[in-house]
Amino acid sequence: MEQLRTIGRELAMGSQGGWGQSKEFLDLVKSIGEARSKAEEDRIISRELDHLKRRLADPDVPRRKMKELLLRLVYAEMLGHDASFGHIHAVKMTHDESLPLKRTGYLAVALFIDERHDLVILVVNTIQKDLRSDNYLVVCAALTAASRLIGEEAIPAVLPQVVDLLAHPKEAVRKKAVMALHRFYQRSPSSVSHLVSNFRKRLCDNDPGVMGATLCPLYDLILEDPNAYKDLVVSFVNILKQVAERRLPTSYDYHQMPAPFIQIKLLKILAVLGSGDKSASGHMYTVLGDIFRKGDTASNIGNAILYECICCVSCIFPNSKMLDAAAETTSKFLKSDSHNLKYMGIDALGRLIKINPDIAEQHQLAVIDCLEDPDDTLKRKTFELLYKMTKSTNVEVIVDRMIEYMISITDHHYKAEIASRCVELAEQFAPSNQWFIQTMNKVFEHAGDLVNIRVAHNLMRLIAEGFGEEDEGADSQLRSSAVNSYLRILGEPKLPSSFLQIICWVLGEYGTADGKHPASYIIGKLCDVAEAHPTDDTVRGYAVSAILKIFAFEIAVGRKSDMLPEFQSLVDELSSSHSTDLQQRAYEVQALLGLDKQAVESVMPIDASCEDIEVDKNLTFLNSYVQQALENGATPYIPESERSGVVSVGNYRAQDQHETSAHALRFEAYELPKPSLPTATSQSSVSLPTTDLVPVPEPSHYREDHHQARSQQSGNAVSGEFGAKLRLDGVQKKWGRESYASSSTPSSSTSSQQAANGGSNSDGGGLVTSQARESSYGSKSQQQGTEVSAEKQRLAASLFGSSAAKPNRKGHAGRKAAKESSSTEKVTPQPAKEQVTPAAPPPDLLDLGEEPVSSSAPSADPFSQLDGLLGPASASPALSGTSAPSASNTPDLMSIFSDDVQTGATSASTEPAQKGATTKKGHSLQDALQKDATARQVGVTPTGNNPNLFKDLLG
Repeated sequence: MEQLRTIGRELAMGSQGGWGQSKEFLDLVKSIGEARSKAEEDRIISRELDHLKRRLADPDVPRRKMKELLLRLVYAEMLGHDASFGHIHAVKMTHDESLPLKRTGYLAVALFIDERHDLVILVVNTIQKDLRSDNYLVVCAALTAASRLIGEEAIPAVLPQVVDLLAHPKEAVRKKAVMALHRFYQRSPSSVSHLVSNFRKRLCDNDPGVMGATLCPLYDLILEDPNAYKDLVVSFVNILKQVAERRLPTSYDYHQMPAPFIQIKLLKILAVLGSGDKSASGHMYTVLGDIFRKGDTASNIGNAILYECICCVSCIFPNSKMLDAAAETTSKFLKSDSHNLKYMGIDALGRLIKINPDIAEQHQLAVIDCLEDPDDTLKRKTFELLYKMTKSTNVEVIVDRMIEYMISITDHHYKAEIASRCVELAEQFAPSNQWFIQTMNKVFEHAGDLVNIRVAHNLMRLIAEGFGEEDEGADSQLRSSAVNSYLRILGEPKLPSSFLQIICWVLGEYGTADGKHPASYIIGKLCDVAEAHPTDDTVRGYAVSAILKIFAFEIAVGRKSDMLPEFQSLVDELSSSHSTDLQQRAYEVQALLGLDKQAVESVMPIDASCEDIEVDKNLTFLNSYVQQALENGATPYIPESERSGVVSVGNYRAQDQHETSAHALRFEAYELPKPSLPTATSQSSVSLPTTDLVPVPEPSHYREDHHQARSQQSGNAVSGEFGAKLRLDGVQKKWGRESYASSSTPSSSTSSQQAANGGSNSDGGGLVTSQARESSYGSKSQQQGTEVSAEKQRLAASLFGSSAAKPNRKGHAGRKAAKESSSTEKVTPQPAKEQVTPAAPPPDLLDLGEEPVSSSAPSADPFSQLDGLLGPASASPALSGTSAPSASNTPDLMSIFSDDVQTGATSASTEPAQKGATTKKGHSLQDALQKDATARQVGVTPTGNNPNLFKDLLG
């Protein structure tokens, strides 16, 4: 806001002899700056907008005064108020011949509207004219506006002129032309894909500004396909070397650094090109060593270049001397007093330990200092570093510190992130199952419902499966410790719902297994849980199921268990609950208590949570019941795919009612209408009475999958049968039932490449030795006269350990839960990706030319057999197998809007009628079909106004 007010004061310097602005503008800026509340500021701006609206409506406003009015409009719109009434005046000012007014108009238009605005079409012609101007300042203003306002549809209108400007004698024009092409590529890569070679040519431009502007589009192109630009590695290295050697004009220096932003962009490009490529990386070592050696750590921009060099070294093929130089620079960042440099050092260290994990041990005390720093951002970045360097020897210390930090923060988003990282590290590096369960208990207790429900299922499965070995005593000890810990945790207030579900399940399965706790004690605890959460049906359901398991276990072992009064009241309450799930659980408990021991063992087997459940999809256990019903005269079941057309009519009507009843707002685009496929009808099917024809709808998913293929075939077939006609196969259906519109969302996929970096002993430039780096942190401590406490030394030893220590085996065999989940994901077959065929562009409605002949054979259409109802004159061409002329017969427009297509022979699915059938009395079918065809031709779907359409046909 202060910057905005400063800009306004500078624009209002007219009263003080500045740019000739009026005193009104100065008073406006001054009053806004002195406003004491947002409401007062809004009143000032509203009053100003009313004044500007009256002034702009005056046709006699001088042009110079119009410029000031537009600036005041820009100022009001930048403060968040609507000034759309003045947008057209900004567009008009772009047509002015005066350069200051034209540039002001372009500036206002670029701030007011974007490429999707309706007024952009009025600016395109002006941009085209100004791109051909002899004044290079006008051309620059037009290129700047084109980068902001030209959308994907308007790119072809200005693209040839922008390409020609790449050879303009003025370097400013060439630079802005490159920037405009880059913007066009970002909006529509296919429109500029054939002009990629122009960026290579501009890389050799004599002006450093043009060359620097070319690096931005080349970086985007290299990210898409690095292999296509490997030949430019030497050129990029030479350019970077010339820039680092200060061969560019001093006007490109920033804080005494030669063209730092060009250096940073070149380093980013080299990092992508050298990833996993030893030969390409070999060309970069020398120039990277020179930058490390000449790096200036006294300024922020110098530190930025050094940080980018570290990122480049961590991406390209590894080199020992390059890694030593990067580690030395990282050490300087970590030992700095600036939190920003420490943050950069932690981030750089996280990149380097991916290549050489031993680098972190050299800076362990600095990392611990950052971990204990009061700066929360630096502390979070340090936790990210510890997450990357976790292994089986230090997982306990790191996870404990992360849980302590998770407890201290209140940001739910970051707390969920920390919890997920703790779970991931515990599942991957847990030294024992007991430690894993205790860690998960802490995470669930403090993170609550922020933890993924998958973690809860994995924890329950781990407790059920145990160590995965034959040691039953160890498994029993694990479950007993889990039960004891959960009984102790139940005394804590405000436990999360997901954690309570785990507790109830464990207590129900193993609460009385070891005999230490009586059943009445466990049941009382579970009743307390259910009563304490009267609104959480899930927790209450888990508690009731747990009590059911305890009763089943007691009955199975032959112990008498009486129902506690509190549990009896709970069952009575749940029996009349609004939740049918809770009602069912309550009735199951009552029914179970009345069964004998053998029945209980078969219904609720002991410790059967790990047994696989076999699902009988064919329901073979009902075979005897079905056979008995068939013997008693019941109708056999007919699969949906084999049912007759009469049965499918009900499905057709139900689907039709479902589609017409869905009146919710729809935001997806309409698809093309669904035309039918007319075909020559067989002699046997034509001879049948038309009253027996029944439309058999195909499944909806089949219609959606093959919709586009059918629409092309149907258009060709209809044109061949009726001659020239109005083409409606590409017209969007805007009226009628909603089934004519469906969504088609194109999917796009992005690809990313990752290259694994190996080890190398290639030599680089002359660099600092590792001996000085090893003693750097100790020398600084001696200079400051500080001593490292014993607590920090122990923490460092537990976090980083010894470089020669071998990591223990990763977790215990009891990590079976995580392993099984990962293996399940591996064997799960990936669904085949659905191929999306791009829809053809809608044709011209007035194009009455011939349709292209389709190469695919058309399928049968039941509606084409209804042509006999229109009279013998219209049915004779179909019987003779020749197409009727369009001048004498009316085309059957019903086939264009039919929803269902008969893929098989119609005669096979209909029953033959008696030969002596006569026409029913009542409405004329011929008139009804003619009216319906006329109504559909004008775009109206007669769903309810023509009751005779299907009523008389279907009987």
